[in-house]
Amino acid sequence: MAQFLWAPASSTTAAVLLSNFMLFVWAAVDDSSTVILRPPHDGSNRHTMFLPLFPSPSSSSFFGDGKPRRHLHTSDAPSPNARMALHDDLLFDGYFTTSLWIGSPPQKFALIVDTGSTVTYVPCSTCQRCGNHQDPKFNPYLSSTYQPVKCNAGCSSCANDTLQQCLYERKYAELSTSSGVLGEDVISFGNLGQVSPQRSIFGCENMETGDLFTQHADGIMGLGRGDPSIVDQLVDKGVIRDSFSLCYGGMDTGGGAMVLGGISPPSGMVYAYSDPARSPYYNIKLRGLHVAGKRLDLSPSVFDGRLGTILDSGTTYAFLPEAAFLAFKDAIMKELHNAKQINGPDPGYNDICFSGAKSDDGSQLLRTFPTVDMVFGKGQKLSLTPENYLFPHSMVEGAYCLGIFQNGKDATTLLGGILFRNTLVMYDREHNTIGFWKTNCSDLWGRLDASTGDMSPASSASNNNSPRSSSDVGSGRFISLQLIALGIILFLLSNHYVFGV
Repeated sequence: MAQFLWAPASSTTAAVLLSNFMLFVWAAVDDSSTVILRPPHDGSNRHTMFLPLFPSPSSSSFFGDGKPRRHLHTSDAPSPNARMALHDDLLFDGYFTTSLWIGSPPQKFALIVDTGSTVTYVPCSTCQRCGNHQDPKFNPYLSSTYQPVKCNAGCSSCANDTLQQCLYERKYAELSTSSGVLGEDVISFGNLGQVSPQRSIFGCENMETGDLFTQHADGIMGLGRGDPSIVDQLVDKGVIRDSFSLCYGGMDTGGGAMVLGGISPPSGMVYAYSDPARSPYYNIKLRGLHVAGKRLDLSPSVFDGRLGTILDSGTTYAFLPEAAFLAFKDAIMKELHNAKQINGPDPGYNDICFSGAKSDDGSQLLRTFPTVDMVFGKGQKLSLTPENYLFPHSMVEGAYCLGIFQNGKDATTLLGGILFRNTLVMYDREHNTIGFWKTNCSDLWGRLDASTGDMSPASSASNNNSPRSSSDVGSGRFISLQLIALGIILFLLSNHYVFGV
């Protein structure tokens, strides 16, 4: 078992999860491949998630025959996808969730969307040591389509009972754990797209500890590379293209949207190369930063240390190597002529905060704070507005703090969700690229269709062609009707009709 090092934090520190993902169905991984990512410094009262992926052997299989099942779509023709709403708020909750429905009849769950994890898991009804979460635990006995994943050649650990079921275990550096059995059942993704319910493997928890025990969300939806990621399973079956997209709502709205499968890239999307061999994470080639149009005097190699530059939706903030952070901080402060530096909301955390913003409206922060450009491998630029690197001061009205921190002495550049508010991030794994498109994520469907001229995946006709089944469920109780586009309103109306809620 891989070992972790952890720097203890103050008593006010909210959980910063550093995950080591280990499935007993896989062969053991040598300690030399262990990824250790530490928090930047001590003390925080914020809900900060940090869920990096633990590498798994590429040859592993849950089916026991060792046969590869990756079926890549090579055509650029439109393919089915699942359009799903994101709920909660990145800074207030520390994560975004989406809804999945498991079983027949379907049982609903709110799962944290995590690109740094590969396993999807929910609490099992048999779990005696699971916390009280948003929804009832999954009851396999109430699902007519549930099947346990039996021990096979891909299982390295099995339950010592009559079922002989494959086991999984997930460990976090701050000692939170999730463990249970692997099962297979019909998983539904809602009715906004063309992806019908699919049989998929997931974890059914029998024990959870630490912050996994206390969190409001039911579990994790793993979007990382490798089995048993939901994306990998759908791609392996030829259901979707090897791609997915996330779009986080802005500072004043929260929520957002997600797409499983390919989309027609909108005009104006900026691309960065992602090398799957560089690290087990989704990485990009970041070459530099500009503040207010001025290039920071940094070598591109600064962003290529250790694990390089990685994206993780399970991480709330952004963390830069020391040299990059100091240069960034100094450049920001030089541009603030009418703002005054003040203490942060938590005395135990050395936040860099400023008062004097001319508006409490996050969309008006450009009057006080500069734009920041991320420069990728071939000179492509992604412009960030202040909402992409600031968070509101919780104690001083109209004050804001930097949401970019020094990554301790770690040379890794970690880009968390704050950087990509109101940005569609397309993880095109088929072509080893990650695309970025600035947009209003609360109105993604309308803006995306207007940019591409392609209405096919989200059209009402496609929904009507799908049979009424376990994909046609969901209460939508977390969705703000004023902020979501017509497609999601139709989704809510459809579910109102089905359930009468």
